[in-house]
Amino acid sequence: MRPSLVIVGAGPRGTGLIERIAANAPELYAGPGLDIHLVDPHPPGSGRIWRAAQSPLLWMNSHAEDVTMFTDETVAMEGPVREGPTLHEWAGIDGRTFADRQLQGAYLRWVHKEAVAALPPSVTVHHHPRRALRVGGPREGRQQVWLEGRPRPLLADLVVLALGHLDAELDEQQDELAEYARIHGLVHLPPDFTADSDLSSLGAGEPVLVRGFGLAFVDLMVLLTEGRGGRYEGDTYVPSGQEPVLYVGSRRGVPYHSKIGYDWSGERPPLPRFFGPAEVGELLGRAGGFDFRRDVWPLVEKELGFAHYHRLFTVHPERTRMAWADFEEKYAAGNAAEVQALVSSAVPDPADRLDLAALDHPLDGVHYGSSEEFQDGLRTYVEHDLSRRHDAEHSPDLAVFLGLLSVYGQLVRLGDIGPWWHGFFSYLASGPPGPRLRQLLALSRAGVLRFVGADMAVTAEDGVFRATSPTVPGAVVEARALVEARLPEPTVGRALDALLRELSADGAAETPQGLLRVAPGDGRVLDRAGRPHPRRFALGPFTDGRTPGAFTRPRTGGPAFRQNDAAARAVLRFLAALASEAAA
Repeated sequence: MRPSLVIVGAGPRGTGLIERIAANAPELYAGPGLDIHLVDPHPPGSGRIWRAAQSPLLWMNSHAEDVTMFTDETVAMEGPVREGPTLHEWAGIDGRTFADRQLQGAYLRWVHKEAVAALPPSVTVHHHPRRALRVGGPREGRQQVWLEGRPRPLLADLVVLALGHLDAELDEQQDELAEYARIHGLVHLPPDFTADSDLSSLGAGEPVLVRGFGLAFVDLMVLLTEGRGGRYEGDTYVPSGQEPVLYVGSRRGVPYHSKIGYDWSGERPPLPRFFGPAEVGELLGRAGGFDFRRDVWPLVEKELGFAHYHRLFTVHPERTRMAWADFEEKYAAGNAAEVQALVSSAVPDPADRLDLAALDHPLDGVHYGSSEEFQDGLRTYVEHDLSRRHDAEHSPDLAVFLGLLSVYGQLVRLGDIGPWWHGFFSYLASGPPGPRLRQLLALSRAGVLRFVGADMAVTAEDGVFRATSPTVPGAVVEARALVEARLPEPTVGRALDALLRELSADGAAETPQGLLRVAPGDGRVLDRAGRPHPRRFALGPFTDGRTPGAFTRPRTGGPAFRQNDAAARAVLRFLAALASEAAA
């Protein structure tokens, strides 16, 4: 009987795994063929998020030159490097373009075809355009993967879950808001993938409260403005008359920072320096465990500061008062207070200093006398951010971005560290393209978009939704519609995906944050006793090994690529041993 591997999820993560299987098979697998079953109702490669059937107005969030599905020499892995084109090289477009998601989907489908074609001739891939409902079977025996609308299960020697982002049940607060909306005839759109949301209930000219100022909000903004016939004439938005009026706020009260709009030049900061494999190993080896804020964050903060000041001192020495070698020595030896004093004396301009707390809470202690004053104030904030993020004189910001990528690559080894870091990373490193923020400014000037403030609180009372913020004391916004502009939380317990819930009921372990626990080495699913399942793997954002994304910027180490390679090699070794046993 030919060995069988079932991969649930044929999007970019499943495709990346197949690419690594193809790369490693010549070394590790000489068995009697192999059947790979891909289970996904959406097209292989692009999957749900990058499918062709979505608005062409929706862009990627990265420059085309910063998107690759292929490994390079910076990925710390055992398997061979197999390089390939970035999105811009494949599509033949300007590398600085923010391509639309349809084009990215086409790239991913091409990568999938190439990966399948690179498999040994004895490997056959079968696509099942269905949903997987559950996985059963004994720990030491073949697994059964039950599919929607299929009376018999797929039999698998191994199963890999590459489910990607998942829909979720409403939490208690969302459930209460949804029920209130139902009773009072209001509109409540819970966390969702904006491209999948039905926005038709948001009427022209009607006020709509929007909670969330990240990438889901940007998609919402686009679909409710240009998507309804509006257009831009330079820096002016010309409404179609079909737009609602969006009142947006969030915890920070500001949009994510703009994508950086210049290229790196010169020497890169030598990373990791203060937070690398040795520090991660020490944290993992602590008998009493570790606390993120107490034990991890100081190392992260020092690493990001090192990246920032390395760039400032080596490229802009005229803005410093000390030689880099002297600064570096004192920085390395200093505690937090000593480093702060060092920076104050060596970097005269506060704008050249890295203040992560201020970046994370830009409106803390800031109050405006009226909503109109705040509209002007936040437009000034966004204009300043756009200017800075497109000016190479502030290139230490790009060094911090590289530091964030380096840090993320280490943090994935620690497992579930809570949700704060992932939001902070996205806010600083994964914000919208600059043109989107310029559109936001135009919409604000046109009155189609209004800012509510930080720590936005929403209540449901007197038959309406009300929003307030301490940024504008006393100001209240009322609306009959509320949109939660963010992705669903990727928790196992609230996942709408029946397979994950069944896996949990079958003994799979969850972290305190509700993520599926997996072995950090190869992604095997752990049970509640900490034992890795010999035949089940999981990769992606619903696990405690989640990474910034299934694809990445070239030559930045790609944590997802490293995980894919480790999982692929574990899969091939297992199947090769199985084939040897069968032949003996």
